[in-house]
Formats: sequence, C-alpha cells, structure tokens
Amino acid sequence: MGRILLAEDDHTMRTFLARALERAGHEVFAVADGMEALKAVREAPFDLLVADIVMPSMDGFQLAERAEAAIPGLKVMFITGFAAVALRGRDAVRHGAKVLSKPFHLRELVEQVDHMLKN
Repeated sequence: MGRILLAEDDHTMRTFLARALERAGHEVFAVADGMEALKAVREAPFDLLVADIVMPSMDGFQLAERAEAAIPGLKVMFITGFAAVALRGRDAVRHGAKVLSKPFHLRELVEQVDHMLKN
C-alpha cells in the first residue's frame, strides 16, 4: 500500500482517520498541523498527503504547495468541514488533488485513497 502523511488539527479526527487508513494496510504518519507536516516531508518520502484545509499556522493549500515542492509527484487529498472552503478546492484541481468534504464515511476515504495511490 502507500505511505501517507495525514495533517489534521483535530486530535480525535486525526486518530480516527489514521486508524482507518492503517487498517486498510497503509503506513500513516499523523501530525497536528502544517508545520509538523513540513518537517515530516523533509525527513521522509510519502506517496500521499491527506490534509485538512483549515489548520493553525498554515492552511492545507499552503502545505500542499510546499510539500509538492519537496516531493515532486506527491499526490494530495484535502479534507474539510467547511463548504465555502471546499469551493476553494477548485484551486486544488490544478494540482490534481481530491477534495473530500466532512462528514464522510471512512469507507469513502479509504476508497479515494486507494484510487489515488493506484493512479
């Protein structure tokens, strides 16, 4: 499966998502914000970044731009609970990123992650 960097500021959500992805066979490195995620990107390669859009210190879009610069070809999926912010996800499309709006079923997350990693 894939090495996934999960950046989600909500502790409960981060734990929940990480466990679901690990159960699906992925190796997951979960962090609480964009700064921690950037540090992780500089220390190890990842196949996919799953990032909340609204986070303290750096939003998901800023994180994705910096992470893609550090890891060319990195695939990106944004997750958000804010519909208005999701509309900004159109910017993500130019990066080939997927936007998944909360609430979503864990099965949907796993299916989207698997699909992204296969392509």
